Amino acid sequence: MRTSLRLLAAAALIPAFAFAQAPTKTTDGVLTNGAGMTLYTFDKDAGGKSMCNGPCATNWPPLAAAADAKAAGDYTVITRDDGAKQWAFKGKPLYTWVKDAKPGDKTGDGVNNVWKVAKP
Repeated sequence: MRTSLRLLAAAALIPAFAFAQAPTKTTDGVLTNGAGMTLYTFDKDAGGKSMCNGPCATNWPPLAAAADAKAAGDYTVITRDDGAKQWAFKGKPLYTWVKDAKPGDKTGDGVNNVWKVAKP
């Protein structure tokens, strides 16, 4: 009986841990997504709002958040102009760059002097 109660209690905690985990990791001093791809911030974003829409978002795909994602620590969830959810770090929306071909690439750093690697 006690074992089944412990298992039930442990199973109830799993969803809480899923929301508490950061949506990114740190690799070589920069934030990366789950696949190890470098994440970037856009200098034109302000006030927790993404200014990268349309063709910009095609080249700089937003780090998508699930519709039910919850803020945790320095991570927040913003709503994009199209209604999609996006992760932000310390108020700055996060993006990948289509020209980064493999984990560890940082080819988007400095593009047009407005894109920078996201650092913890």
